[in-house]
Amino acid sequence: MSLRAWLRAPGSLSARLARHGRFEVQLLRQATAKLRAPERQQLGRPRRGCTLVREVVLRVNGEPLVWARSSLHKSTLAGPWQALKGLGRRPLAELLYQDRRVQRSTLQPKRLSPCGPTRRHMQQQWLQATGTPAPAGMQWARHSVFKRKGALLRILELFHPDVAALAPYPGTRRPTLKTLACAPTGRLHHPQWGPARAPR
Repeated sequence: MSLRAWLRAPGSLSARLARHGRFEVQLLRQATAKLRAPERQQLGRPRRGCTLVREVVLRVNGEPLVWARSSLHKSTLAGPWQALKGLGRRPLAELLYQDRRVQRSTLQPKRLSPCGPTRRHMQQQWLQATGTPAPAGMQWARHSVFKRKGALLRILELFHPDVAALAPYPGTRRPTLKTLACAPTGRLHHPQWGPARAPR
């Protein structure tokens, strides 16, 4: 098996992982920080104030399987994304998939550069959070942008190679992706928006 199906799977990643065992969110950081170049391209520079990032490790039965980074303009915490402030160790999916007003852009798979700033940062956090180095094959990620009342939230999800051994659609047929097409690897200049909720 490969990670291809996971990179294309619509809907909540947390919900799909939870089907395989005890699901946990390990919060690594939620603080103001500078946006990286891809984040600035998709979110734009903030008109005022700072930006916020939230970084977590997603675990199933205690095993770390995904490193995720969310980024947004801090000013939106007083508006559309204010619930993020008290989220803590709960999955971000609670905010994204229970509100029909939330839209999601096209999923963008991407292979991270082994020496790029995002992967180097992940390696440092992964070692501190798990006590073991991130495997060399942990390079495949996907990213998308969520929109609520005009406010944008970008999420990057980087997969451990062991995720490939799990089925993203256990016991079901793979749904047809009508609203969330998976585009080729590349920058998201003209997002195609669709409902965040997707067929299970």
